[in-house]
Amino acid sequence: MATHVITGSGSGIGEAVAERLHARGDELWLVARDAGRAKELAGRFPGARTLVADLENPDRLSWALGHQTLPDRVDSLLHVAGVADLGPVGELTPKTWNRTLAVNLVAPAELTRLLLPQLRVSNGHVVFVNSGAGLRANAEWGAYAASKHGLKALADSLRAEEHTNGVRVTSVYPGRVATPMQAKVHQHERKDYEPGKWIDPQSVAATVLLAVDLPRDAEIHDLSVRPGHSGG
Repeated sequence: MATHVITGSGSGIGEAVAERLHARGDELWLVARDAGRAKELAGRFPGARTLVADLENPDRLSWALGHQTLPDRVDSLLHVAGVADLGPVGELTPKTWNRTLAVNLVAPAELTRLLLPQLRVSNGHVVFVNSGAGLRANAEWGAYAASKHGLKALADSLRAEEHTNGVRVTSVYPGRVATPMQAKVHQHERKDYEPGKWIDPQSVAATVLLAVDLPRDAEIHDLSVRPGHSGG
């Protein structure tokens, strides 16, 4: 039975990934921003363990995890949580930049650092659910795209550093996915939101598991996922 640590399991892609791993009987450790959220996740995924850690405060992650029981080994660390606050560069405040970079980049880096010993023990796998914005930046996506470009650099550096320790690293770059975040983006864009036009979170979850379940003689570095012909 494999052990997985997952961020963002409360909705969207992270929830879809957790559902699939839970259904097959794997051991889940779900990261929650507070005790209330942890209780919700424990009820949603019976048997799962929770870790309370606020990704908006990466400086506090070491302290928070230091006061909780951690898994002895981690077969996969799945970074799915993210925030998207859009707007032109001329209007984005330092508060927006700092929150976006904290959740989307600095927290994944710190959480990875803190769990590297357990990942090395199991020759584990780190998966970063990135975004198409991690490969290109469009108008009004400056802060989000910057955080996701940084996440790609983090993944590439980590892969080069941890290869000899047997740790695999994969970045997944989904296009637009039918999640609550996407509904918020459409509201910002003043467009009608039609979930059926975009990628189902379960399809991205299947992609994540494809990378995780790949035999040990191979490693997927980068995977791009785009809406199909029936989508947008």
